Parts: sequence; C-alpha cells; structure tokens
Amino acid sequence: MPTPSQKKVLIVEDEDVIVMPLADSLRREGIEVAVAHNGEEGLEAALADVPDLILLDILMPKMDGLTMLKKLRAAPEGARIPVLVLTNLGEITSVADTLEAGISDYLVKSNWKLDDVVRRVNERLARA
Repeated sequence: MPTPSQKKVLIVEDEDVIVMPLADSLRREGIEVAVAHNGEEGLEAALADVPDLILLDILMPKMDGLTMLKKLRAAPEGARIPVLVLTNLGEITSVADTLEAGISDYLVKSNWKLDDVVRRVNERLARA
C-alpha cells in the first residue's frame, strides 16, 4: 500500500525486458509502479488511478502510444500528467508528433541507460 506522499509512475510498454528492470529500479527509489502492456491498458489505468508520471512507449499492440497520448490529453484528468516517451523511434516526425501531443521528455531507447531514466523520473517527480 503506497504512503500518501509516495509518487506513482505508470509504465506503458509492451517489452518485459524493459519493463521489469525499470519497474524494479523505480520501486527501489520508493516509487509506486503500475504497468500496462499496450495503449488501451495504459489509457484505462491512467484515467482510473491518475499517476504522477507516465513512461510511454510509442510502438505497441492494440493502441500505439501517440494515440493513447492524444486520448489521455483529451480527458480532463489526463491533461496535465507528465509523460516521458521511451521509444526506438528517432525519426523527426515521431519527435514532432509527440512534442505536439504534449510530452515532458523524449528518450530514444538505444540512447539511454536505466540509471539515466530513473534520474529523469526522479527529477520530473521532484518538480511535480
């Protein structure tokens, strides 16, 4: 059971090889973690129990991350949730689309280390 001051992060990612170490690292930092494996699950989870931050992949089954993000931003409770995008996509159009949809940060998976993501999450949560 989370404490009232404990921050909650929702990881929306379909690759367990990324989810598991990331979730474990965040939990060691004292952060409550919820996981969704596609955009549909992520949107439902974010609107049912609003997290302090969302880590969002773009390419996923059922509903991609950009579609989820646009639907999240259309909902009053989802309009202000900080979103860090984690993706393998580095194309300019993908960056532009996510920035236009209102993300807080954009991280290309091949360019980051686990510790870097945890640090970014902590920095963003400290500002919230």
